[in-house]
Amino acid sequence: MAMVIPFVGLVAAVALMWGWGFDWLNLALLVGMYSITAVGITTGFHRLFTHRSFETHPIVRNLLAVMGSMAVEGPILNWVAMHRKHHQHSDEPEDPHSPHHSGDGIVGAIRGFFHAHIGWSYEGDEPDMRRYVKDLTQSRAIRVINSLFVLWVAIGMLIPTVIGGVVTESWSGALLGLLWGGLVRIFFVHHVTWSVNSACHIWGSRPYESGDLSRNNLLFGILAFGEGWHNNHHAFPTSARHGLRWWQLDLAYMVIWSLKRVGLAWDVKLPSPNALARAERKDR
Repeated sequence: MAMVIPFVGLVAAVALMWGWGFDWLNLALLVGMYSITAVGITTGFHRLFTHRSFETHPIVRNLLAVMGSMAVEGPILNWVAMHRKHHQHSDEPEDPHSPHHSGDGIVGAIRGFFHAHIGWSYEGDEPDMRRYVKDLTQSRAIRVINSLFVLWVAIGMLIPTVIGGVVTESWSGALLGLLWGGLVRIFFVHHVTWSVNSACHIWGSRPYESGDLSRNNLLFGILAFGEGWHNNHHAFPTSARHGLRWWQLDLAYMVIWSLKRVGLAWDVKLPSPNALARAERKDR
């Protein structure tokens, strides 16, 4: 349902454009809620909780956990456990969402892409996935945030609905806020995130030795707030910065850098120049 309902919302929002239009408020709610929840996933769920690439104040830590939960990609403990398993077995048969083990030829490639993008989510979790997140389960705050996942999802839908209704002083504004800042936003966040699993293991460049087939993809480097520099990430998984070249836009790292500037982030991990040089592929 978490995949079907946002798509239905997208169809409804597009259909209503012919009657009620699409204005700057709808765009602001879409971009604003996309940015909030995308930061929750990229800076929070991924770089902070999965890879511990920096440390931060407990309030910021908990806020990022809530923001990531509003992206509706699953409770934090499930998300982190699955991603750690992915790194442990990246592009091996045990990888939960590799596109490279679904057969040969065009049919195999299509099946592999579908599996990596969305098909893996229909498969049940293996027993004892919590072994991947023993460190996080020691935190009472994270356990509580994990257990209140449905509440965070509801709040993430309520925020744009209330803003849309209050600003326009109408029920139609509230409905459009729900659609654009809620359902359509979830649809885009989902598919951009899932494209890092699928597209970024198929198309793009591989400047570094990473032990798998992860690739840097310009489109998703931008749309996924830096996550699309995926070969960089798999070569240096604990790095807080994925866009390792000056031109590789990495909005998630900009958030971490900003937090560090105001004293709210520390122990920010980055690869050294020697590590970068050693990891460069000689055959590219």
